[in-house]
Amino acid sequence: MQTYLVGGAVRDTLLGRTVKDRDWVVVGTTEDEMLSKGYIRVGSDFPVFLHPDTREEHALARTERKQGRGYTGFECHADTDVTLEQDLLRRDLTINAIAQAPDGTLVDPYGGKADLEQRVLRHVSDAFIEDPLRVLRVARFAARYHQYGFTIHADTLALMKHMCEGGELNDLSAERVWQETAKSLLEDHPEVYFETLRACGGLRYWFPELDALWGVPNPAKWHPEIDTGVHTMMVLAQAVQLSDDIDVRFAALTHDLGKALTPPEKWPSHHGHEKAGLTAIDALCERLKVPNSAQHLARLTSEFHGHIHRAFELKPATLLKVFNQCDVWRRPERFSAMLTACKADARGRTGFEQDAYTQKEYVEQALAAANAIDVQAIIADGFSGKGIKDELDTRRIRAIAEVKSQRAA
Repeated sequence: MQTYLVGGAVRDTLLGRTVKDRDWVVVGTTEDEMLSKGYIRVGSDFPVFLHPDTREEHALARTERKQGRGYTGFECHADTDVTLEQDLLRRDLTINAIAQAPDGTLVDPYGGKADLEQRVLRHVSDAFIEDPLRVLRVARFAARYHQYGFTIHADTLALMKHMCEGGELNDLSAERVWQETAKSLLEDHPEVYFETLRACGGLRYWFPELDALWGVPNPAKWHPEIDTGVHTMMVLAQAVQLSDDIDVRFAALTHDLGKALTPPEKWPSHHGHEKAGLTAIDALCERLKVPNSAQHLARLTSEFHGHIHRAFELKPATLLKVFNQCDVWRRPERFSAMLTACKADARGRTGFEQDAYTQKEYVEQALAAANAIDVQAIIADGFSGKGIKDELDTRRIRAIAEVKSQRAA
């Protein structure tokens, strides 16, 4: 029985990154022997055990043979005759196919260490094409390691394109697609994930509403980058700088989906795209089974980001209407997150990346002033019934107007 550290822990140690989880592969043993040593069986599809003390996952060395389509349907063989090299051969990328012995010796039969040093994401073998989920995984690794200068090897990208052209991504489940997407959104460069999927032809399968944005022009005066797809990736990159909230990043990603629905004869204008984008957001979220919190913020951002951009032009009564429609009195945190997504949108344009977004500060000040109006004081002044709400609105509008005049002074 020989135990080796494998996968991400070895890879990230060599890159100097913090190791969060450690996985092990065990060679030359059986399930019965593992159980006799106190390991706890947890794997249903293949033999995976939890260490009795550390609770770290230990999997028996195994080989896999494809039996059907999709990322399931693999026939696994785990026995004492399976070698470490055979186990590593079934992995996706060479940088994930490095093992480390207890004495620190690396077992690297497929050149993973060299690819780490050369900053290359390369598939281990042609068996890569048997699992369509690997297209998304490679895109996620491209996003994670973009900061180190990693690129996808041409042969690997060619395999990814081949898999996409064959419709393999249709065999994935929504849950697994969202899982990979959610992880990617939390990386430092999530835009690389979507750009990679687009480069290999995979974006159109699960993200057609997003894929449709490339080639849709914006007015050059406000969008020197012109292309809406390019703008969206810039907004997502800006959102990363402003927030680690996945809901904010998803809202940044989807805020302009309505522009793909603008008739070409009206380009580059996109009047009404804010509300038009709601149906596209709903379709995307239903397809991917996106959590409600992300969908709600995305809808809010799509519908109201134009109002926030024009906040200084809005009448106090109109701004109060926006507050009411956004349910700020009960959901202030969500409204604050929307303002952050709006700031990312404003900065996600060529030449505007460092601009101050004073609209956010103004709206926050106006909201604070409106929120400071005391309902009990209104009741004490003799108002009742519907009169309470009417007077509350009047005083809130007056408070917002005062903030506006102070900023204009």
